[in-house]
Amino acid sequence: MLHLRLIIPADRTDEVLQLLERTVGTTHLVVLSGAAREPRGDVVLCDVAREAGDGLLARLREMGLDRSGSIALEHIDLSLSRRADRAEDEAPGEGADAVLWESLTDATHEESTLSATYLAFLTLATMIAACGVVLDNAILIVGAMAVGPEFGPLAGIFTALVRRAPRPAWRSLVALVVGFVVAMALTCGFSYFMDAVGLFTEHRVEGPRPNTSFIWQPDWMSFVVAFLAGVAGTLSLTSAKSGALVGVAISVTTVPAAANAAVAFTYGDYAQTWGSVGQLGLNMVGIVVAGTLTLAAQKLLWARHGTLPVAR
Repeated sequence: MLHLRLIIPADRTDEVLQLLERTVGTTHLVVLSGAAREPRGDVVLCDVAREAGDGLLARLREMGLDRSGSIALEHIDLSLSRRADRAEDEAPGEGADAVLWESLTDATHEESTLSATYLAFLTLATMIAACGVVLDNAILIVGAMAVGPEFGPLAGIFTALVRRAPRPAWRSLVALVVGFVVAMALTCGFSYFMDAVGLFTEHRVEGPRPNTSFIWQPDWMSFVVAFLAGVAGTLSLTSAKSGALVGVAISVTTVPAAANAAVAFTYGDYAQTWGSVGQLGLNMVGIVVAGTLTLAAQKLLWARHGTLPVAR
């Protein structure tokens, strides 16, 4: 279930209440007349089945409430109510299959913005992976993959593609490209420093690395894994099962590939450098293709339930 909080100009409250009352999947309706001070108006609260959420949000935005008032939505972790159970039963489809496009767009916007924090996480993840590459340590590689925030911009790209929104797609692409360029450049500096103090050596990088040599040797399996991880990551975003993103993060060789490219470049091994860059690009393309196809399929399958609320 979802909890909806609206701030509505007093002269439009009745119109909004009529919409909520005739929409299948809504319950626990509360009206607080004159309770809002900024902006001034009435506060309306209600619970909405996830299946009805996207259509209801679309209608509320068509009414201009996002401009004249406020629309806030949050997930309910627990709701013990027969009315809530009935509302979910009456709503079309299954809640786990419903996509809240406004929520998805907002989440990917936040995660795909080029910020100091995003750059810090990506750089630290790449440096940790660099240590894993030199030590041929799979545990460090997995840890770096879990720290890396690159799935956010990738999700922003395929979400924008499906929604045909070029500006968010461009913003996500800039965050992705600039983020990896900065992270790899700083990791090159980090590698030079570690070499100067004797912690990184060319012998380790060029020697046998059975646990990490796959990082700079892309093949079709790399694309297959990236594609499957992209599908899983997209489903975790649309179904609010964020725990699955951890598994996605440690399945795809993006940050380790960037790290291996940086370390190999510092030692003049351009074969490893370009192989790692190829691995990075192949994995990112696989995730974007998978995410785009998954979201498009979800959009097509859910269209049979209609995009607008169902009248009671």
